[in-house]
Amino acid sequence: MQLVLCVDLDDDLGRKTDFETPVIGRDAVEESAVALATADPEDSDVNVIFEGVHLHDALVEEAAESVEVAVVTGLASGDVAADRKVGEEVDRVLASLQTAEDVRAVVITDGAQDESVLPVIRSRVPIDSVRRVVVRQAQNLESMYYTIKQVLDDPETRGTILVPLGILLLIYPVAILADQLGLPGSTLGVLSGLLGLYVLFRGLGLETTVDAVIERARVSLYTGRMTLVTSVVALALVAVGIVSGQEYLAALSGTRGALPVLGTVAAVTYGAVEWFAAAGVVASLGRVTDEYLADSLRWRYLNAPFYVVAIAVVVHALSAYLLELEFATLGYLAAALTAGTLLGLASTLAFAVAESRLPRKPDAAA
Repeated sequence: MQLVLCVDLDDDLGRKTDFETPVIGRDAVEESAVALATADPEDSDVNVIFEGVHLHDALVEEAAESVEVAVVTGLASGDVAADRKVGEEVDRVLASLQTAEDVRAVVITDGAQDESVLPVIRSRVPIDSVRRVVVRQAQNLESMYYTIKQVLDDPETRGTILVPLGILLLIYPVAILADQLGLPGSTLGVLSGLLGLYVLFRGLGLETTVDAVIERARVSLYTGRMTLVTSVVALALVAVGIVSGQEYLAALSGTRGALPVLGTVAAVTYGAVEWFAAAGVVASLGRVTDEYLADSLRWRYLNAPFYVVAIAVVVHALSAYLLELEFATLGYLAAALTAGTLLGLASTLAFAVAESRLPRKPDAAA
């Protein structure tokens, strides 16, 4: 038995029409092609499906063996999950064939991307041949203009191709402008760095993560979440802490000279730890406030600011001891370690008892 298998890896048929896939049978496949052509006449998968119908009819006329035609689809992502879905639909097509004959397939695609799924199909049914459908008009200048126009109209293609191209074209004129204005020569390096970051983000697929972070920030802004405000404040405090640590290191180096690696780390930490602790407390209070407003606050969440303070006390004392400051004796270090431990232990026990004996939403926390 000859199976004509039309492959739509990115599931244009399922997304743009009401047809459920796989589509099996000559009439059903023709109806799906008409539906897809009606929904999107410019979709290349329309030609793939019509070619499947045409090939089915041609093989039937030869009357050498029974023939069936089907359309299988993947997912819009076009990744491994899409290949897996194509394989599952091929299994369903093969299970639906009522024949005792050996089944062989002719696979029809519209390009190399869809052909990446061939190993998945070949693992299920022998493949006699692969046909790639190419529209004839694509060979002339008119179609080239049309193709370029389609590229410019596609948002995903614009972001992938035109943005890096635009940055590359801007590097030279911006470098000339920077030279005319007497700006540092690092302008070219900055632009190249921006281009490199963009390409890296696209290559690693991080643009979805960045989009998700931006979307969460937008939702937080319009839903009145304190976390957005406290996160900005916390980042500002961290920046101030970094500057403070560097300033303390510079001041200490001016009096003691060059410090060893451990001394450098201790000096920066000592100068920044108070600001870092403030940032941690502010961020945790914002999170606690949002949890309370969302009616999902638990007593144990209130441990966060106390833990931050306890850790800050320990780190502050340890860095001061490593720097051999006048007040930082061994007794001071022991007292700070004990105080930090007791503070964390006391808050843990207190809120654990409160959670076990009091309502889940502490009114006093408001």
